[in-house]
Amino acid sequence: MNILIIGGGGVVGQKLAQSLAAEGRLRGRPITRLTLADINDPPLVDASFPVSAARCDIADAQSVAQVITEDTDVIYLLAAIVSAHAEEDFDAGMAINMFGTYHVLERCRALGTTPVLVFTSSIAIYGGDIPDPLGDHSYPNPQTSYGGQKAVGEILINDYSRKGFVDGRAFRLPTISIRPGKPNRAASGFMSSILREPLNGQTAVCPVEPDFLHYYLSPRRCVENLVKAANLDAADLGGNRVMQMPGRTWSISQLIDAMTAVVGDGPAKLIKWEAQPDIKRIVSGWKWDIHAERAEALGLKSDESFEDNVRYYLEDDKPAV
Repeated sequence: MNILIIGGGGVVGQKLAQSLAAEGRLRGRPITRLTLADINDPPLVDASFPVSAARCDIADAQSVAQVITEDTDVIYLLAAIVSAHAEEDFDAGMAINMFGTYHVLERCRALGTTPVLVFTSSIAIYGGDIPDPLGDHSYPNPQTSYGGQKAVGEILINDYSRKGFVDGRAFRLPTISIRPGKPNRAASGFMSSILREPLNGQTAVCPVEPDFLHYYLSPRRCVENLVKAANLDAADLGGNRVMQMPGRTWSISQLIDAMTAVVGDGPAKLIKWEAQPDIKRIVSGWKWDIHAERAEALGLKSDESFEDNVRYYLEDDKPAV
């Protein structure tokens, strides 16, 4: 089993690589090779099988062709530029988020090998004047360029799967929190930073009100779901290869209360409340009353509580003092 993770240098890509290395099998077969591809050389992980790094710019079809080969069995397409970045730089968002997906699909079509392709979409495809609750069969109505680009990717995954060019499956990811590392340019980045930085003894700014509701999933549970996603049989997916990945809806105040329940009230005192209209404009177009019945029926799971999300961060990602 030869696996390629495009976006292998990111938080989710690295955690997925570590999980696959620990498991050693996917789709009932031993993993024989894992390639981590990204715009820059991604860090390698320790495994009992060969692991290699490759540079790949998915905006460049030739670059994509170099990493997807005839013996590639499973592709995870995680690479993207995030919401605020795609909103600021429309051309970059189109080149990477939309045409990058197209280049991956076209390479698979040219090879004729029908690899399993796991595509990470986003809850940013929801929005606007559509009725709640939302879920697997809701009409995409994105209110950002990033959401629009992901929605196009979903349509392509369905069509290329229908034609037999890939064995695709696309999952609309909740906002992943608590993400480790440094803040990125995602409009949702504060949903990790208002917890991560205080847990690390640093101040953080919350740009929205305490009652702001959103749909969340921990990095640990996201990776578990992505592994399950690749293991699903095509027969279980039917004609619609797109579904919502399970998550849970909480308010900002509930996130902070969960952090306080786990570690005490010290970190919460490091949060500053400062309105940021540009961020609020983007995130206010997102939806939060979201349901994931199809994925749950197939064995994918949400977190039991946000206290668990805090504990996972402390166990998996908090920097050593």
